[in-house]
Amino acid sequence: MTNKQLIDLQNKYVAHNYKPLPVVLTRGHGVWVYDVEGKKYMDCLSAFSSVNQGHTNKKLAAVIKKQVTQLTMTSRAFYSDQLALFAKELCKLAGFEMMLPMNSGAEAVETAIKVVRKYGYVKKGIPKDKAEIIVAAGNFHGRTITVVGFSTEETYKDGFGPFTPGFKVVPYNNVKAIEKAINKNTIAVLIEPIQIEGGIIVPDEGYLSKVAALCKKKKVFLMYDEIQTGLGRTGKLFAFQHEKDAKPDVLILGKALSAGCYPVSAVLASKEIFSVIGPGSHGSTFSGNQLASAIARTALKILV
Repeated sequence: MTNKQLIDLQNKYVAHNYKPLPVVLTRGHGVWVYDVEGKKYMDCLSAFSSVNQGHTNKKLAAVIKKQVTQLTMTSRAFYSDQLALFAKELCKLAGFEMMLPMNSGAEAVETAIKVVRKYGYVKKGIPKDKAEIIVAAGNFHGRTITVVGFSTEETYKDGFGPFTPGFKVVPYNNVKAIEKAINKNTIAVLIEPIQIEGGIIVPDEGYLSKVAALCKKKKVFLMYDEIQTGLGRTGKLFAFQHEKDAKPDVLILGKALSAGCYPVSAVLASKEIFSVIGPGSHGSTFSGNQLASAIARTALKILV
């Protein structure tokens, strides 16, 4: 079929939540992709940083073929050889004690929010349903109802309310604004080390370390959404490593963690923070399955 025929077909049967370029891609390798009529393009989007290892990477392909013929998924009702190794390797690489696997980036953000809220109620004695999380204007953390609810982009919110309460928005790159917003019910600060929505917004030098110091002083958790900035995209393995003493309490990863082969995301934190999560408190059918874990392990090795 031609580009036009496939474009018409997709427009007829797929909801129009994106406005794609008029190109129908069918294969690729490395940075190169090809449309159905054989035209070659350099892919400068890399699937919004999900394919940072390159299209159809041979190492990934080999691992996927092996795992698909061995075991793809058993659910978290059982232990898994691949998840155990994935968790160990990711935690060692990032410098955290534990991880919680999820699928999409938005799910990982939602997971982080749930975990710190639960900690606030169980461990810090915050009154029921009063926990607050401070976020930055101009943020982009995904498109679920909770996440778009504290977005400052009205297009993402239009027609989707009512939204989840418990979030306080302050200007990005403004430590004093965060300090002013912290109160007795504040449990966490959630920011991107570099904002990626509406341009690449790099904060002032020292911003991350100052926020980290403030959070430590005020005894609130610092959460970094490094779904886009993590895993080598800024010249460091993680963007927070560009500053001394800027490590967060909670690190949220996704996108390149899967090399574009499968939805994989993760939340990393200490054993103490994850101590409030027990059986039944959170879960996901596909999270941490054998195929996802095997892919993520290889994706990390390639990046390193």
